Amino acid sequence: MSNTLVLGIGNNLLTDEGVGIHVINHLVENFQDVDDITYLDGGTLSFTLAGPIAEHDNLIVVDAARLKEDPGTIKTLIGEEMDSYLTGNRQSVHEVGLMDLLDIARLSETYPQQRALIGIEPASIEWGESPSLQVQPAVSQAAEQVIELHQQWQSKK
Repeated sequence: MSNTLVLGIGNNLLTDEGVGIHVINHLVENFQDVDDITYLDGGTLSFTLAGPIAEHDNLIVVDAARLKEDPGTIKTLIGEEMDSYLTGNRQSVHEVGLMDLLDIARLSETYPQQRALIGIEPASIEWGESPSLQVQPAVSQAAEQVIELHQQWQSKK
């Protein structure tokens, strides 16, 4: 069992809405040799993701997030801070909300021991297959934050 699941979510046909997927692709291309980590393109979410979440001790979600910050701003919400953000943020375009998946994990007693949301403020969610110019630099920065957080959690084992 891999220790940390990194779940990138979003629609990569809608510019910055797909930033989570772009971060996953960057991680796959540049950080394949990191131990105890699984990268997963979660698309626009579905109940099928409950299985992979249950199979990992820790969860890092990367997604576009309305943070009321400048486009491209990255904010990491850990543990209960993530939970309260997701509870109050039901304006998802995804068919299944992330909180719905975490509720399944809670009910099946597979809730991630450690969890975080790395949110990136979007500039645009218009049609387009790559992030906007304001958000592009956040892709590699968010990927580095994923690796740093995973390594922090690994050092606590």
